[in-house]
Amino acid sequence: MEFVTRMLGVEPDAIAPDGSEVRLLTLGERASMAHFRLAPGGVSVAVAHRTVEEVWFFVGGRGRMWMRLGETETVVDAVSGMSLTIPLGASFQFRTDGDEPLEAVGATIPPWPGPDEAYPVEGKWEPTVGV
Repeated sequence: MEFVTRMLGVEPDAIAPDGSEVRLLTLGERASMAHFRLAPGGVSVAVAHRTVEEVWFFVGGRGRMWMRLGETETVVDAVSGMSLTIPLGASFQFRTDGDEPLEAVGATIPPWPGPDEAYPVEGKWEPTVGV
């Protein structure tokens, strides 16, 4: 076991399967953390996860998050200071409203396993990124 630290990068480390920018943060044995950014006017690709759940905390901008799990479907305002869970198997999609990027920090449990983890699903809005 060791202590791990990492500063938020200026440039993205990757583009997520949903089309948002990803800046990697720390990686532990049982969880990973990343910063997600969606440009103004952006609408992500709707996706679901095969093996992980996530907890997000919005740190900038404003937008909306659509989520569906089984028969339950919701759209929530995504604003700085709000947190939410994305349960295993839930479909989700997010969009930016306004002139600033929508930014969130997310913890993934267990750690993100790789690019095949997320798969596209039918969403609420027409995506503008990652298509």
